[in-house]
Amino acid sequence: MSSAATRPAGPDDLWSVDEHLDDILATVRPLEPIELQLLDAQGCVLVESVTVPVSLPPFDNSSMDGYAVRVADVAGASEEFPAALEVVGDVAAGAADPVRVGPGQAARIMTGAPLPPGAEAVVPVEWTDGGLGEGPASGMRARSLAPEGAEGQVHVYRPVEARAHVRAEGGDVRAGELALEAGTVLGAPQIALLAAIGRGTVRVRPRPRVVVLSTGSELVQPGEELAPGQIYDSNSFALTAAARDAGAIAYRVGAVADDAETLRTTIEDQLIRADLMVTTGGVSVGAYDVVKEALSSVGDEDEAGSGVEFRRLAMQPGKPQGFGTIGPDHTPLLALPGNPVSSYVSFELFVRPAIRALMGLTTLHRPRTRATLKADAALRSPRGRRQFLRGRYADGEVTPVGGAGSHLIAALAKADALIVVPEDTESVEPGGEVEVVLLG
Repeated sequence: MSSAATRPAGPDDLWSVDEHLDDILATVRPLEPIELQLLDAQGCVLVESVTVPVSLPPFDNSSMDGYAVRVADVAGASEEFPAALEVVGDVAAGAADPVRVGPGQAARIMTGAPLPPGAEAVVPVEWTDGGLGEGPASGMRARSLAPEGAEGQVHVYRPVEARAHVRAEGGDVRAGELALEAGTVLGAPQIALLAAIGRGTVRVRPRPRVVVLSTGSELVQPGEELAPGQIYDSNSFALTAAARDAGAIAYRVGAVADDAETLRTTIEDQLIRADLMVTTGGVSVGAYDVVKEALSSVGDEDEAGSGVEFRRLAMQPGKPQGFGTIGPDHTPLLALPGNPVSSYVSFELFVRPAIRALMGLTTLHRPRTRATLKADAALRSPRGRRQFLRGRYADGEVTPVGGAGSHLIAALAKADALIVVPEDTESVEPGGEVEVVLLG
């Protein structure tokens, strides 16, 4: 059972939002670190700081296609009086033993190629005749017409300063410097840096595997025909997408009928690939007993400390909730209500922080801010309940979207924030200040 399972709870007892969340976060532990190949580590959290083994770039190299020259040899060069230099060879990217540039000489050089010994700067090919002796080159024309590997003369029409168009060794980061700190989430730029400094693998906490399943005999998969009394299953799609947005690897399971044995078997089958399980539906009065019966016998029934507790929270929407651990590995399970808005709000408040805790992140929650309520009428909220209303936030103002009904999916799709009305507040007038959870 979870850490707060010993808290007294009578049939009419209400848990606060904070008590329920604290219980979840006290139970969920970060996943054990593993070593992964770079691309497999995308989206994971680094568990050790990485230092740079070799400077980046590892050598002085050209930032342009052009000619490597000595500064003194092109001083005062102009279109009227160009500097004529002997081309002693080519320097391509990856060249291990470039030619040496002496007085009155130049080397044709490609972008990324090492600056050859003796050279002090690079003259872009556009500032030369491209080795053709026909006046200033026009960029692509010079590149395409210059005979590669040909030696001879090149005319330079502009002077350059020392180190011009040269990327300095260590100009990005130097050997021994910190590349990435522990706790960094690895996105594409971070993976690029790790690859650039030669790291093929990295030690991370893996992305949590989250299994999402919805319950309800009335649920039909999108794309199928609806019979009387049936509705499409939207919750499992919404919560799977939300879990992926939070950083998890999420698996969606098709809707399970209101049958305890079927639900129990389905959950047991899914435990092998779950670091966290999320169910939606069947936690309110009516279907409550089916879900409770199924979850009470999942996995090893004799495993000490396992079990799911069903609670009533002082919140709206999302009053009925379930939480605990199941199976021999004590896999955390959050049982959310079945109304679409209730399940989504519950996910944002409870499941998302749990996923981020499994990842080993320290920032678990969506950002919050204060905003001015922009509305035609006062917001009403039942005393003793913390209410979460959908809204749109912009420029310090928040506008309610849709009503308070927990079935209004279209309004949810238009919202980018949750308006929080505290337990001790029954009314918020237009122009009043409210707390806002930013979902975007």
